[in-house]
Parts: sequence; C-alpha cells; structure tokens
Amino acid sequence: MSERKTPLYDQHMALGGNMVNFGGYLLPTQYSGIKQEHNAVRTVAGLFDVSHMGEFFISGQDAQIFLEKVTINDISSLSNGQAQYSAMCYKNGGIVDDLLVYKREHDFMLVVNATNIEKDLNWLQSQVIGDVKIENKSNDIGLLALQGPRSRDILQTLTDTFLINIQYYNFVEGNLGGNKCIISRTGYTGELGFEIYADSDKISGIWDGIMAAGKDKGLMPAGLGCRDTLRMEMKYVLYGNDIDETTTPIEAGLGWITRLGKDDFIGKDALLKAKSNVTRRLVCLIMSERAIPRKGCPIIVDNNIVGEITSGTMSPSLDEGIGMGYLKEELTNSGTELIVDIRGRLKASTVIKPPFYRKGSLID
Repeated sequence: MSERKTPLYDQHMALGGNMVNFGGYLLPTQYSGIKQEHNAVRTVAGLFDVSHMGEFFISGQDAQIFLEKVTINDISSLSNGQAQYSAMCYKNGGIVDDLLVYKREHDFMLVVNATNIEKDLNWLQSQVIGDVKIENKSNDIGLLALQGPRSRDILQTLTDTFLINIQYYNFVEGNLGGNKCIISRTGYTGELGFEIYADSDKISGIWDGIMAAGKDKGLMPAGLGCRDTLRMEMKYVLYGNDIDETTTPIEAGLGWITRLGKDDFIGKDALLKAKSNVTRRLVCLIMSERAIPRKGCPIIVDNNIVGEITSGTMSPSLDEGIGMGYLKEELTNSGTELIVDIRGRLKASTVIKPPFYRKGSLID
C-alpha cells in the first residue's frame, strides 16, 4: 500500500518538514526541531496537521442508543455543541479504540485514530442496531490542531465567532477566513487550543491563513515528534503504545470516562469485574539519572522484570527522562523506586503522580 499525502503535503515540504510514514500517511515529524516546536506550543502556539485522523458520522433515529451501546462514556449527558472523550471496548473489556464524540443537531461525529479507521468502521458496522447510518468521511475532512496559550488570540483574527465563549470540550460550526468549519476547544497537548475540521479542499487555505495570522506572534508549524512529547508530559495515552485490545480503561487510568452506572454497553460486565479486582495500573515514572526510557524497555524490581515502558521520551519541559508503563498494583504508589533497562544499562527511576507537566494553559 502506497503512502498517502494529506492536503497539506506541499506546505510541509515548503517548510522543510521531515516526512515519515504514520498510519499510511506522509506526515512531518518535525520542521525546525522537536524541542523548539514543543517549547513554542508551551509558550506561544504551534499548528499541527492531523488530517490523518478518521471521522465517522452517525445518524438515524437510533443513533444515540447505538452510541450508548458501543462507547463507555455517557452519551446522554451531551448537549448539541458538546464533545466528550470516550472509548470503545470489546466484550472482554479490551479497548477497540479511544475517540472523541461530537454531538451535532442532527448527527454525531466520531473522531478515531488513523491506524484504526478500517478496524473501527468494521467493528461499528458489526454492532449496528435499529435505524443507524454510519458514514466514513475520513477522506473528505481535513483537521488542524492549533495549540498553545496564544492560540485563541491568533485564531480570533480570522473569525467573527467569539472564541472566548467556547468552553473546554465544546465546539461551534462557524467559519475561518470565509471557510466553513467546526471549531472545537479540544487538543492533545495540555494547553489552550482548538481543533479545526473542514472540507479537505479548504484545509490548506485555513492552514495558510492561521500561519499568516500567527507569523508575528511566534506561531510555529509543529510535527508529530512534539505532539508525542507534549501528550506524554500530560500522561495522555496513545493507542498501540499505552492502550490496545489487551488493556482495559480501568487499568489505563481511564476510569473517569467509564460510566459503569449507565445501562448495558459492550464490555460493561468485564469492566465491572476489572474495577473490583485491579491487578495492574498504568503509571508515570521519571528517571532519577540522565537517561531516556523507550517503548519496550524492561522495568525491574529486585532483579525481576515487572513490566515494560509503553511510552518514553526526554521531556523538553522538564529536561528529564519520563515514561509510562503497567505495574502491579503494589508497585504503583508515588515514590516507588524502579530500575529501567535501557539497552543493557540499568537506570534508576521513581513512580510519580501524573501529569509530569502541571503549568499548562488548558483551562485559560
């Protein structure tokens, strides 16, 4: 299967993007450098192309009933113009995918991980009950993420919508520079930010408009590399690393989106059992010495391997190595000392309470 290009491929190349294959798409890992882009998002703003993400539209008389069945959060709590973070689980409690659910006036929009689009679509279609229509518009929609403490100031110059009125996990259907779009107060960085959905043939114009509006304010284009370091500093999980079909939301720290009190949904019985008998949890650990933990590195206690790193990096904000991994319940307390085997070098680390980074502008 050949690599696909997002509508912003030419912009990435013109900006010197270091392109890699991610989820079948050619996307930039970085432009000027991961650390520089990371710091721009933490202090000013960065603009990401995340057009590889999948968008499904769910409509029909039974759409809400269907979504209550296949997702673990409470769909009934949503009003028009609200979004929620959720997940879908198999009957055994393993995670199909984590996703965003948007409630619009006449339908719902699901935003799923790029690597799971086909799997998620097939799974959803296999669970359909009643009057439900599922449309995959992933190829028709482009998605940008403008993230950082000055993101609202930059975006406001392009729209008549009063962005300060959009609360966290709310969205409006408006326009940017005359282009119809969805402006959503969501993100994956821990900073104030917006995600912008528009037709694929309009998204490059919106990108150019935002970059021009932020040129004198310190806005930088940002790649997948710093998207990963930013999300890790917040302990935001990544499907395929920190969560997958072998993990449950309970042990992954997603109990806060798992509404076990709602009517039956796929995986509920397994998750009730998992909650009553938690044997492991996803923890954050910080290196006690100069070292960078990477995915797959063994975690050791008393010369025994007790887990492995699921995600790890050098935190640009903290200038320390950080990682995540699943550990037995008795090893998950803050202050627990561990050893990480980094390619044969045994390095000390300590379990800490998440998140790693606590100075974000998320709720500004």
